[in-house]
Amino acid sequence: MVAMMNDPTIESLRGPSIAPLVECTQVSKVFRGGGGSHVHALDEVTVTLRPGTVTALVGPSGCGKSTLLRIIAGLESASSGAISIDGEDPDQLRRDGEIAVAFQDASLLPWRTVESNIALALKLARRPMSKGRVKELIDLVGLAGFEKAKPAQLSGGMRQRAAIARCLVTAPRLLLLDEPFGAVDELTRRRLNLELPPIWQDRGSTTLLVTHSIPEAVLLADEVIVMSARPGRIAAKITVPIERPRRARHLHLPEFHDLVDEVGVLLGVDVDPGGELAVDS
Repeated sequence: MVAMMNDPTIESLRGPSIAPLVECTQVSKVFRGGGGSHVHALDEVTVTLRPGTVTALVGPSGCGKSTLLRIIAGLESASSGAISIDGEDPDQLRRDGEIAVAFQDASLLPWRTVESNIALALKLARRPMSKGRVKELIDLVGLAGFEKAKPAQLSGGMRQRAAIARCLVTAPRLLLLDEPFGAVDELTRRRLNLELPPIWQDRGSTTLLVTHSIPEAVLLADEVIVMSARPGRIAAKITVPIERPRRARHLHLPEFHDLVDEVGVLLGVDVDPGGELAVDS
């Protein structure tokens, strides 16, 4: 199940699909501080995000998962190596509104309503305003009836639903999720893990998920990439062959438990596959 760093040829993956092929080639990142100090965050990381798939990055804290995501998003520059999104530079796709990022903090503007926060993404991406599209996303993420609510009036899970809707309203080709459920309580996280992924997967984006939860990675991803401790390197790549759409019942499959154990062994941790994510459904 584990495939180490030798990637097969990927030319055949290029095609007319709106979901892009993302190629990270020997990406390294060094953060330099005062007095000559530096932190070597990433070391020659080569990763391919295949069109239309969900890839999860897992690894110990400080291994460079979020740094790699920010480099792919064009929010950080690599010290060396290259990022290609269907042959284009990330900065151009970000300016065109074709990359959307969701962080652990929903980062909603407190003076705007739910619908206004979501609509703002269209304005920033220089896309035509579409009240129908905003309403569709509000309904899809389960916030119907809260269109006029301000963030302070929402629970943490509801704010995160609004943040996901804000990401999706521009129909991004590349969706980058950095611990999107990390700030909510465990019960809410379990529910969001089952309710929200089908929404973004149905939209045909290529998705990268950074998470500290091994069961979450296995439940949501087509491929789990395991990173080593800093400086971050690729330790292994694990394909998740469980059918989609994935439901709560998949959490009880032997294959699911085996995959969680496999990732846990690579990271040197013992994981209860059902304890973190099991939800009646």
